Amino acid sequence: MPQNEHIELHRKRHGYRLDYHEKKRKKEGRKPHEMAKKAKKLRGIKAKLYNKQRHSEKIQMKKTIKMHEERKTKQKSDENVPEGAVPAYLLDREGQSRAKVLSNMIKQKRKEKAGKWEVPLPKVKGISENEVFKIIKTGKTRRKGWKRMVTKACYVGEGFTRKPPKFERFIRPMGLRYKKAHVTHPELKATFHLPIIGVKKNPTSPLYTSLGVLTKGTIIEVNISELGLVTQGGKVVWGKYAQVTNTPENDGCINAVLLINTRGKKKENAADNRRYSSSDRITSSGLV
Repeated sequence: MPQNEHIELHRKRHGYRLDYHEKKRKKEGRKPHEMAKKAKKLRGIKAKLYNKQRHSEKIQMKKTIKMHEERKTKQKSDENVPEGAVPAYLLDREGQSRAKVLSNMIKQKRKEKAGKWEVPLPKVKGISENEVFKIIKTGKTRRKGWKRMVTKACYVGEGFTRKPPKFERFIRPMGLRYKKAHVTHPELKATFHLPIIGVKKNPTSPLYTSLGVLTKGTIIEVNISELGLVTQGGKVVWGKYAQVTNTPENDGCINAVLLINTRGKKKENAADNRRYSSSDRITSSGLV
């Protein structure tokens, strides 16, 4: 095995540090300031080469931005000119055809994708780390403040075991750990008490996602096998995403809304009507 792949191997086995993505984002934010500082300090031929490099990078960036800002582009068509007389108002057009720029197609696809998976709470208020974490002093002299206690609701998984106190950086109290959520199905107009499978994304920070912190607007995955939903192929749907709609640490429970594809609702409604026959009845605890 090559000796220079030990970092990649360690990441495959153990994953990233909890603060890796946050540190990376901050480092990228500092980069322009460092580049400007370096440009001021350099002298002589090094300064000329560095400024030339930065100049070419800026030109390339401006070209890219301009290309994305363009809405339409005109291109000459290679089609043969039709035989016969051409009207006077068409003589100056030279057989041009209008074509959409590729960036507009990409934007349109993104819009369609966003419309396909709309969430009940599209915008949520950001939460600072000071509000989520409480500093815990450690050591014989109680001066070391590198430990953090999570003050929000969180999910830790089934087979979770705490690290030894010496190595534990983030403490998640037992009283703030949740395993189940009250999930509302928007079409069935019923609420079910379902077990949580995992935390998909916390929009506030990737660190909160990796720790499993549950705040308002967090996307969680829940086990909906109790509902008896099936796919077109007849397989039972096991896991589905839901968005937290309340503030768990204030209410003492987790309320969420099931995320359903907003496109083609008529087809889904027809499928639901076929799926649930008259013999089935929906109760507060689930399908009977």
